Amino acid sequence: MASKNDEEKVEAYTRALLDAARSEGRANADLVQWQHAVKFTPEVLETLAAMRDDGDLGLVKDVAHQYKTMVDTEDKTVSVTVTTAVPMDDKLRKEVRDKMETELKSPIYLVERVDPGIIGGIIVEARGNRYDASVKAQLTNIRKRLSSTFIGSDE
Repeated sequence: MASKNDEEKVEAYTRALLDAARSEGRANADLVQWQHAVKFTPEVLETLAAMRDDGDLGLVKDVAHQYKTMVDTEDKTVSVTVTTAVPMDDKLRKEVRDKMETELKSPIYLVERVDPGIIGGIIVEARGNRYDASVKAQLTNIRKRLSSTFIGSDE
């Protein structure tokens, strides 16, 4: 359980962050970032702090890109991002893992994302390639085909 002093610190940090976020109109966006930040390893937090101290926070995207490039080229494990409309169950997770390890001929690190906006289906991203079998993408393709058929037709 947090001490009284820790509770006061948490309150002060939270109020300062919330006030700043509200003044910029991004309270909900910052909340999402904080929900991800709790997953950061100490090494990531220390690197971010060092970058901040050196005035290099503008390099965060470049470091993330370089990190991914180095992992992709130097590590035998392939990072595979899977987006589904609802969280995957263990059966689907195993099927995806087995299929991707066979297809990529490498062990994989599975990153799971949930995006209800894709309606259903699955999006898989690996080694710079994207395979979109989402319901949203299928509906978009159908809409394009129908639009070009009726608008572009001579009838």
